[in-house]
Amino acid sequence: MIPKGPEAFYTIKLDEDKKFIKWVDFNVPYSLLEKTLALDIKSYGTETKLNWIELLAYCAAKCGGNFKKHKNSTLDNLVNELKSGAKISDLTRDLKYYDYYYEAYSAVLGGFVGEFEIEVDDKDNPGQKKFVKKYGLKAFSPIAKGYNYSHYDDFGNSRSYGFSRKHLGNDLMGSIGTPVIAVESGIIEAMGWNQYGGWRIGIRSFDGLRYYYYAHLRKNHPYNNTLAVGQIVKAGDVIGYLGMTGYSIKPNVNNIKTPHLHFGMQLIFDESQKESVNEIWIDVYNIVKLLNKNRSAVVKDAELNDYFRVYDIKDPAIPQEIDTLPSPVTTGPTP
Repeated sequence: MIPKGPEAFYTIKLDEDKKFIKWVDFNVPYSLLEKTLALDIKSYGTETKLNWIELLAYCAAKCGGNFKKHKNSTLDNLVNELKSGAKISDLTRDLKYYDYYYEAYSAVLGGFVGEFEIEVDDKDNPGQKKFVKKYGLKAFSPIAKGYNYSHYDDFGNSRSYGFSRKHLGNDLMGSIGTPVIAVESGIIEAMGWNQYGGWRIGIRSFDGLRYYYYAHLRKNHPYNNTLAVGQIVKAGDVIGYLGMTGYSIKPNVNNIKTPHLHFGMQLIFDESQKESVNEIWIDVYNIVKLLNKNRSAVVKDAELNDYFRVYDIKDPAIPQEIDTLPSPVTTGPTP
């Protein structure tokens, strides 16, 4: 539910005369995420291509961000109008807050769906793989395929180590050593020890809007050994291993009671928000549920003592030039 007045969720940087979002409450129900995603994918290649972010923004604007008031007929009627030839720009021209929701939801979900190529087993050549072109969900679950985990919506719960604060992510409970997967392609901005998050890794999306934070990685062997700050990773790559490190000034200490991955997403509309009191962290619980539909298969390389993905991906989101990518940071949030 949004605060009253546009000034509540935008701010203006006076020295640059730039307006950017300062507040996002990502509370879209899982059922609506799932339905709009299916509509988007199913419409690919048809006369009326639907955009799930546009559909979600429309529904949010109609209910004022209070999805308890959302009606299924709102989405159904919108889809029917679009299939009948109506334009989303015409239907939303006078719809209050649509532009805000579209920008906010694009920041959250902008890298999740699109065209890509993925390796599959080549039935005509046993033991070989080939690339096939696809359209759909190209973001992956943070937990590798074949590994069990459990989670619940713990965003905003209290934490007390160091200082009293709210939990700004989702804890995925699993077994130590479970391979952790890059949700989206991006560039590694942070690796190393954080007294709150333990061994952690931070990955920035190529559009700069999303910062993915993976924390409490395994003692002694937290990361895939091929990784380094500044390196590009692809969605579905193995980036590390689930553990229970953290809550210690001394590095490489297991002070977390239960093995789990802390997974978080920060939205960055302006670089001034990256490390500040104005950071925007969203509830990713329903996103993690959705990404369970797409999990990366992995295999261990015994010689390197690391896990790697089985099926490679060609992601158009990876830029040809990386000169404009955000500069690396060395700190991290407090899970």
